[in-house]
Amino acid sequence: MNRVLALLFHQGVLDEQFLQLQQLQDESSPNFVSEVVNIYFHESEKLLKNLRGLLTEREFSDYKKMGIHLNQFMGSSSSIGAKRVRNVCVAFRAASEQNNRAGCLRALELLEHEYCYLKNKLHELFQIEQQRVLAAGVRYPMQR
Repeated sequence: MNRVLALLFHQGVLDEQFLQLQQLQDESSPNFVSEVVNIYFHESEKLLKNLRGLLTEREFSDYKKMGIHLNQFMGSSSSIGAKRVRNVCVAFRAASEQNNRAGCLRALELLEHEYCYLKNKLHELFQIEQQRVLAAGVRYPMQR
């Protein structure tokens, strides 16, 4: 396990689900994890935009719709092992179930922060992995 991955586990950013995802990657699908995570990032960006849009409406009252978005975010975060993002979603949902707009706004700020941290660190992890694969593929001519 490289140092970035070890750090993410130590910080509680990722959980064992991420390792299970890695186990699904093999020679027939060498980019499986990064492809799944990139889909997660794409969908998460949409969910964050929707949550931000709901909370910035002047007459916001659709906590049920917010709960649906949060359930989607929690589920997808759980599926890739994004533990801290999922935990913030749980707290966010609790605030939305109490119709606590101020609590939802604070939770959204924290969710955006945790999501950005996760995204940056996973991009770093994938770059390191890509460099390792490229370095392993370099063949030097044999000396005679």
